[in-house]
Amino acid sequence: MKRFTRYFFEGLLVLVPLVATVYVVYVIFTKVDNIFKFSVPGMGFIVTILSITIIGFISSNFITKKLVGLVDKIFIGAFVGDKKSFDKPVLVTLSPGGNIQAMGFVTKDSLDNIGYSDKVAVYLPQSYNFAGNLLVVPRDQVTPISAESGDIMAFIVSGGVAAQ
Repeated sequence: MKRFTRYFFEGLLVLVPLVATVYVVYVIFTKVDNIFKFSVPGMGFIVTILSITIIGFISSNFITKKLVGLVDKIFIGAFVGDKKSFDKPVLVTLSPGGNIQAMGFVTKDSLDNIGYSDKVAVYLPQSYNFAGNLLVVPRDQVTPISAESGDIMAFIVSGGVAAQ
């Protein structure tokens, strides 16, 4: 029964994207054919295929490059250059008097502007992800780490696998 179930789900993994793609192309083809009312048979299909290909070309060559450039700029700029954001690696004690700590980066030393003069902002990146959490914690629960920021980020993002 396990083998049957596995084959069923593997079949779905192959068929769902295929059927979805065929369906989307069919819907676009039908819309294009109805809008332009081509007198040449198959012209709607050709226009549909060309339109999808042009959109793919534009997205892979322009939009993707801009997006990758922006992500590079944000993340690389966070570690190097004049405006490093993640240059203060720390250990944060998650509960006062507790033994559990998380690795992160102080992003704001002073939160006076929002009424928390005794607290700091610490960003905790998530492993295997580009997301993270911003914690506001008391200063006395933050311990600086004397290591390179890039090494600490690699350690965190790799789930502790990357060697320091």
